[in-house]
Amino acid sequence: MKTTVKNLENKAVGEIDLADAIFGVEPRRDILTRTVNWQLAKRRAGTHKAKQIGDIAGTTKKPWSQKGSGRARQGSLRSPQFRKGAVIFGPVVRDHAHDLPKKVRQLALCMALSSKQQEGKLIVLDDAKVETHKTKALADKFSKLGLNSALIIDGANLDPNFAKAARNIPHIDVLPEQGANVYDIMRRDVLVLTKNAVEQLQERLK
Repeated sequence: MKTTVKNLENKAVGEIDLADAIFGVEPRRDILTRTVNWQLAKRRAGTHKAKQIGDIAGTTKKPWSQKGSGRARQGSLRSPQFRKGAVIFGPVVRDHAHDLPKKVRQLALCMALSSKQQEGKLIVLDDAKVETHKTKALADKFSKLGLNSALIIDGANLDPNFAKAARNIPHIDVLPEQGANVYDIMRRDVLVLTKNAVEQLQERLK
């Protein structure tokens, strides 16, 4: 399929072919959901920790005799029923990541790209380069393109001025092609790809 290529002034400067196998896939909610959950689980730190009985500082002596006191039998003052005691079934340090087949991840990325194309929320730029790192100048260009919430994906090497200028604009993310992922594509309203990014993504996903 063909789509229009624009510049940062929102003027058409040509056309580009988008591969149907990458930008024409029918999206499936279940695959996109699985991939987003995999991404979010993988980035969790998993450093939460509650104290088990072995982590509580205190005596190991039995609090009182087993019989004769009239009270319930106890084996330790570090038990959960006592103040400052352990936590039952509390969180422990662990890795939340789980496996997801590479083919499923690749298919989900194609589906995310296709969903933006089908919704008419895919913009292709000739390049993402600016002469100054000033945020105001780039914000004016984004207003011409109608970008309020967007993910911008460029080639492997980002233009330093463009990346620095976009850094302070709310709801605008800039990534190199190798950082393209389902979660970031779906969390922003518009997807903006440069011609270089389109070529590299099609080469990577073909």
